[in-house]
Amino acid sequence: GLHRVLRKKPREAQRVVVPTCSLVAPLAIGDGMAAAARRAGEPARAAVEHCFHAFATVQAALAKRAAPASPAAWDDIECPYFVTFNTKARDGSWVLRGCIGCLSPRPLSQLGEYANLAAFGDRRFDPIAEHELPGLQCCVSLLVDYEGPLAWNDFEIKKHGIIIDFESGGRKFSATYLPEVAHEQGWDHRETVASLVRKSGYRGAVDEALLGGITLTRYQSSKAKATHAEFQAAMGAR
Repeated sequence: GLHRVLRKKPREAQRVVVPTCSLVAPLAIGDGMAAAARRAGEPARAAVEHCFHAFATVQAALAKRAAPASPAAWDDIECPYFVTFNTKARDGSWVLRGCIGCLSPRPLSQLGEYANLAAFGDRRFDPIAEHELPGLQCCVSLLVDYEGPLAWNDFEIKKHGIIIDFESGGRKFSATYLPEVAHEQGWDHRETVASLVRKSGYRGAVDEALLGGITLTRYQSSKAKATHAEFQAAMGAR
């Protein structure tokens, strides 16, 4: 049943994180994540087929059917990614309903597992119910085009997500913001990095000496989105 789906976590489950989406919230970052992401190579771009697979997986879980298989080619694609479900507010805007992803490279063939986690395992929300499906939108974000190491302020607001790594007092600190966070919060470069330093757990002064010791990796997000109605239409056409 569905409870078994929730117990089946993706490998390296400790690296599963709830991203900020439109909020600023702590992320669990693994050591060496930036370097690992850069080693992953250039992945495919996000496509509506990724969203359709996420919907199909969640729909199967709700119906207590076996999860659909992903295309074999997805086994050869590894990158960090997030699966997001949104629902429509009364004013017609999309609002977050669930969002889970990984910040270390994972095979795209595990996308369905993360779709189930986003739908049923985001602790900020109740699990998605079957009657909600017609009103949902799914977004899949692949984190791509990693560049670094760079200076602490070498990124473009809205375009780049950033990962910072630094050491202080013999401890290593690391944290990330997705590309949309700084823009949505109205931050400049210094405010963005200062906030990220705090998110990493560091509580000392964010001064020039600290900023100079930061190694920054920037990345971009390749996004695809589809509504459940679009998913159903695509399935009906096959």
